[in-house]
Amino acid sequence: MEEDFLTSLRSATKDCADRGLYFASKWRLLLSIPADRRKKRKTSAEHPSMASVSMSTVGGPTDAAEADLEEDEMDELNAGRSYAEAKEFTRASHLLEKCKSAKGRFMHFYFKFLASEKKALRDWHNLDCEAGLNSDNPHQPPAPINTALQEMLQGLINVTDPWLLFMKGIILKRLSRREEAVEAAIRSIGLYPWNWSCWQLLGSCLGDGDELAAIVPLLPLDQAHPLIQLFQVKVLIELHTPQDTELSVCEQLLGPDFFPNSLWIMSMRACTLYHLHDFSNAEIQFDKILELDPYRIDDIDIFSNILYVAENRSKLSKLAHHFLAIDKDRPEVCCLVGNHYSLRSEQEKAIQYFRRATELDQTYLSAWTLMGHEYVEIKNSHAAIESYRRAIDVNRKDYRAWYGLGQAYELLNMHQYSLHYYQRATALRPYDVRIWQAQGMCYEEMMRPLEAIECLKRALLGADPSEIQIKLKLARLYDDIEDREAAVRNHQLVINICVDENRPIHTYARSCVYIARYYMESGGDLILARAYLDRVANSNAEEVNAATELLRKLNSQMTGEVPLETQPASAVTATTISSTASGETSAPPTA
Repeated sequence: MEEDFLTSLRSATKDCADRGLYFASKWRLLLSIPADRRKKRKTSAEHPSMASVSMSTVGGPTDAAEADLEEDEMDELNAGRSYAEAKEFTRASHLLEKCKSAKGRFMHFYFKFLASEKKALRDWHNLDCEAGLNSDNPHQPPAPINTALQEMLQGLINVTDPWLLFMKGIILKRLSRREEAVEAAIRSIGLYPWNWSCWQLLGSCLGDGDELAAIVPLLPLDQAHPLIQLFQVKVLIELHTPQDTELSVCEQLLGPDFFPNSLWIMSMRACTLYHLHDFSNAEIQFDKILELDPYRIDDIDIFSNILYVAENRSKLSKLAHHFLAIDKDRPEVCCLVGNHYSLRSEQEKAIQYFRRATELDQTYLSAWTLMGHEYVEIKNSHAAIESYRRAIDVNRKDYRAWYGLGQAYELLNMHQYSLHYYQRATALRPYDVRIWQAQGMCYEEMMRPLEAIECLKRALLGADPSEIQIKLKLARLYDDIEDREAAVRNHQLVINICVDENRPIHTYARSCVYIARYYMESGGDLILARAYLDRVANSNAEEVNAATELLRKLNSQMTGEVPLETQPASAVTATTISSTASGETSAPPTA
C-alpha cells in the first residue's frame, strides 16, 4: 500500500504541474513521508517494470495513441504552460486550441476558463466601483457572469478523460448545475483519485454534513482510504462543523504509518481545534507549523483569529509584520493585518485591509465577514449589511454571515429582520449558544417572553453545565411572566453551581435574595431563606442592604417558630447552604 501511495503521489505532483494546476501540485503530501521511506521505494517505483503499476494506481493504463499525441505536441504544451505561468491565459489557450491530446485539450479549456473568469470578474468589479459599496446598482448581478461557459461546455459533452471530466465539473459548478458537477467529479476521481483539486471541487458542491454523508458511499475508493478521510475532514472544516472524530482522523493520519510530517494535515488539525473552541491547543499546533515552515501563508488568517480571540497583541503584531514582508498581496495576509488593527481598535485601518483582501479574491469569505464585523463596531449598519450579503453570495452555508446580518439589523432596531437572520444561522448551527441567546434577546425586545424563554432553554443545550448567566436570564424572564416557581428553580440552579465551585458570594447573591423573599411570601423553607440572607448580609455584595432588611423581617416572622438560640445563624448558613448544594434539603417548588 505504501509503495502505491508513493508512486501515485509522485505521478500526481507531476501530472498536476504539467497541466497548470499549481495549487494541486503544491499539495505536498509526498514530502510529509519520511525521507528514508521515500528513498527506499524510489528506485523500484521509477524502474521501467513499475510503469504499469504506476499508471494503474493513478488512473488506468495510458493509451499508446494518447502518448504519441502528447509527444507530438510537447513543444506546444511546454510553451502554453510557460505562458500560463506568466499569467497570459488567453495567449496560452489560443496556442493550445488545435491540440488533439487529452492533456492539450484540458490545458486549452482550463486556461480559457481562467481568462474568461478574470474578464467576468473585472467587468463585475467595474460595475461595483461605479455604484460604490454602499449604493444599490440595479444593473449589477449578485455574482460575476461568465458568458463563455456554455460554449466551453459544448466541447466537453462526451469526454471520458479524468482531467477533462474534472474540467467539465468546474464549468457545471460555475453554472450552478450542482448535481451534474458532482457526477463529473466522482467519475473523474474514479479514474484518477490523486487529483486533489477534483476533491475540492466535489467538496464545494456539498452544502452540509448530510450531503457529505450521502456522497461518501458513492466514491469509488475504500471507505478507509486516506483520501476519503482527508476529504471528509476538509469539507467539515469548510462547513464549520468538525467534531472530535475529525480531530482523531487528523491525529491518525499524522501517525508514522501515513504522513507524519504533513504541514497541511497539521493545519487541518489546528483548524479543527479552532472550530472546537480549543484555542490554546490550536495555537500550539500553529506554532509548530511555523517552526517547521516560517513562510507558510496558508491558513495564517485562522491563526490570526485565534490570537485575536486570545487578545495576544504582541504575537499578532509580530506575525503581521513577518508576513507583510513575505507577501503583502495574499488575501490571508491582508486578513491577518486587518485582525491586527481590529485588536488595536483601529477599525478604519482594519476595514482597509479586509477590503484589500476582497479585492484580491472576491470569493474570500472571511474577509467579507470580518469587514462586516468592523462596520458593526463603528455602528455603520448599512455597510455591514452589504458586507455580510457579499459573504452570503459567496457561501450561503456560512452561519457567521447570517449571524452578522442579524446583529446589523438589531443595531437598526429592526428586530423582525434580525430574528429572521438569526433563525437562518441557528439552522446551520443548531447548538451555538450565542445565536440562541441573540434570538432570545430579539424576542424579548419584541415583548414575546415565552419565545425568548424557549430560545434560552435551547441555548442551555449547548452551553457549559456550569454556565449561570443564561439561567439568570431565564429566572428574570420567568419572573416577568409571573411564573415565580420556575424562576426559583433557575435561581436555585445558579446557587448550587456557585457553591459547588466555591464562587464568590456576589455571583449568586441576587439568587439568594430572590429565593428568600419567595419563601417568606409563600411560607416555604424559612430556615433555608434565613441561611441565604445571612450569607449575603455578611458579605460585600451589592444586595447586602436588601438582604439585611429581609433578614430583619424574617427574624421577626420566625420569632416563636424556631428556637434560633439553639443554632447560631452562622451555623445555619454554613450547613444549610452546603446541604442545599448537595441536594439534601427540600427541593424548591415544582411547576
